[in-house]
Amino acid sequence: MSAATKERREPVTIVGAGLAGTLVATLLARRGHPVRIFERMPDMRHSTIPAGRSINLALAARGIRALELAGVMDRVRPLLIPMPGRMLHAIDGALTFVPYGQGEHEVIYSVSRPDLNRILIDAAERAGVEIRFRTAAVGADIRHHALVLRDEVASRLEECPLRRVIAADGAGSVVRRALVSELEVPASEDLLKHGYKELSLPPGAGGTHRIEKHALHVWPRGGFMLIALPNLDGSFTVTLFLPHQGEESFASLTEPSRITQFFRRHFPDICAMLPALTDEFLKHPTGIMGTVRCERWSVDDRLLLIGDAAHAITPFHGQGMNCAFEDCRELVAMLDTTTDWSSTFRRFEAQRRPHTDAIADMAIENYLEMRDTVRDPQFHLQKTLSLELERRFPQRFVPRYSMVMFHDEIPYAVALERGRIQNKILAQLTRNVSTLGAVDFEAAQRMIEERLTPISPQAPK
Repeated sequence: MSAATKERREPVTIVGAGLAGTLVATLLARRGHPVRIFERMPDMRHSTIPAGRSINLALAARGIRALELAGVMDRVRPLLIPMPGRMLHAIDGALTFVPYGQGEHEVIYSVSRPDLNRILIDAAERAGVEIRFRTAAVGADIRHHALVLRDEVASRLEECPLRRVIAADGAGSVVRRALVSELEVPASEDLLKHGYKELSLPPGAGGTHRIEKHALHVWPRGGFMLIALPNLDGSFTVTLFLPHQGEESFASLTEPSRITQFFRRHFPDICAMLPALTDEFLKHPTGIMGTVRCERWSVDDRLLLIGDAAHAITPFHGQGMNCAFEDCRELVAMLDTTTDWSSTFRRFEAQRRPHTDAIADMAIENYLEMRDTVRDPQFHLQKTLSLELERRFPQRFVPRYSMVMFHDEIPYAVALERGRIQNKILAQLTRNVSTLGAVDFEAAQRMIEERLTPISPQAPK
């Protein structure tokens, strides 16, 4: 047996059987590693997801590529509802459809989080992964090389070696907090002053969708917004994003009459479609959102944080899951080239951090766009112009949203930097201009050729 084969067959421990944990487990097991997962929750294939947690997610190119690598896309595709753009709902009921891109492939997909997670749990088990449910990581003794676990069924503590442990235990990661406290690693958890609450829009007669099925619906209202994503059964998952405190906030909406008045005032076109509005609003928890940044993700060959445990982001670019899946794919690609886990963990961290920082920043910027900027006619002119510039200069000008969502070969940090340059070009070209026909395209060509280098078909990550 070669050294590489021996190394590849050594065991890996994963904390968390969520989306990232089960995907990376599957990818590693398919390469010959004995893998076990510790998960604090019961097996979700036989239980329901807690109310209030995000039920719908947006799957895009980066996530699809990782799922294809794991061999599960054939099972995932039937779950997907394509959304080629946003449907904006004005307060007077007027609708505006804004396409995300212009190619047939430039769509994102609404997908059920629990259904996708169940597929990934099945895939992990088929690949030979051992999953211990109801076994929670409660700490990590990093100096003594031990992961501390609690068997929730037997109500007892146990330990396992802290070696080749991949922590995918989410934004509130117990393992990250142990890393921070024991090794004094700087980290931040910056919570937004806005929270979210999930509601449901039931299907119409015969399981039909009562509003446009193939769109991500947005009700932008400046300081807050409502969104809706379609489900296969004809329903929509509706999410209100609202400040925690203030005159119009979750703190002020504590009585059924106030909740109803608020929705009638701001979302009159959908209010009548939410028969359980007040009951769900009062029953469902208010979720928190924030950005997690941690200055160190790994310890030798013993521990690595991935996904939200390392770099949780706000949900407004639809990239949390996609970014975590890209983590999984890139980690496994690095391990395919070496038997040195310690150097791989360090290299993964160094290479991924600039890109996870970039998508965190872009997610916050996208929230401002979704809840407010989309109401500005100048935004729509610049959106139309950006698509026209992409048609005319496809090797140099690609809208930032498209780079993030549809071009998985373009790293996030590159998309952020090129997007800033492109925004300045768009602002210059639309100054004192109100129609596309009035844009100076000769000036556009000069600026684009001077400021934007051609995009490589396979940009380095």
